[in-house]
Amino acid sequence: MPPVIGITCSWDDVSQRHFLGSLYCEAVRAAGGVPVLLANYEKEEEIAELLGIIDGLLLSGGKDVDPFYFGEETLPECGEITPLRDAFEIKLARMAIKGQIPVLGICRGAQVLNIAAGGNIYQDIKTQLTCCLKHYQQAPGWAATHRINIEKDSLLESILQVSEIMVNSYHHQAVRDVAPGFKISAKSSDGVVEAIEGASGSFILGLQCHPEEMWERDTRFLKLFQALTNCALK
Repeated sequence: MPPVIGITCSWDDVSQRHFLGSLYCEAVRAAGGVPVLLANYEKEEEIAELLGIIDGLLLSGGKDVDPFYFGEETLPECGEITPLRDAFEIKLARMAIKGQIPVLGICRGAQVLNIAAGGNIYQDIKTQLTCCLKHYQQAPGWAATHRINIEKDSLLESILQVSEIMVNSYHHQAVRDVAPGFKISAKSSDGVVEAIEGASGSFILGLQCHPEEMWERDTRFLKLFQALTNCALK
């Protein structure tokens, strides 16, 4: 039986609908998993039921996370937030980590992982950091626009088998203080955190780039989804 990978969705308050780009599902399917889209729930018992039917979790990208969840007031540069999704994903991530369910966080998903575990993020790296790189590219999603340097002996290095790699980039927020029990596994040349992972040995990995948009042209990125599905089988 292939592993069932639950994928979180974006949410639109006006139309009252969940939505998700198909590339996430295609990457999970190519890696041997069965993608299942997860609706937003508020009660912990309902979230526990969701976690009971999946073998692995993919936290997808999307809009900004409400700074309330890391104890800050909202800065002018912070973008649109989705309260229902924030509340759901923070609880979901915490419960998945506690339950040792394999988790892969992509872009916003990496930030959610860090916040859920007690860390925080920059609300806007352009105004809160002196960055030399462009982190929100004007290029197709499959195009790599800057390099990241991968930490030696990290989970990310063991998956990709490289010390550096070119990635795409669509974010204006990023991990600031890494949560307890996590460590940095990659940075860009300007010091922005590009990947984090759990330090306990469980499969918990967050990436700031969007590998679901790159794997068909660079098959190394498919290894990330294969690692998730392989851990979900155990």
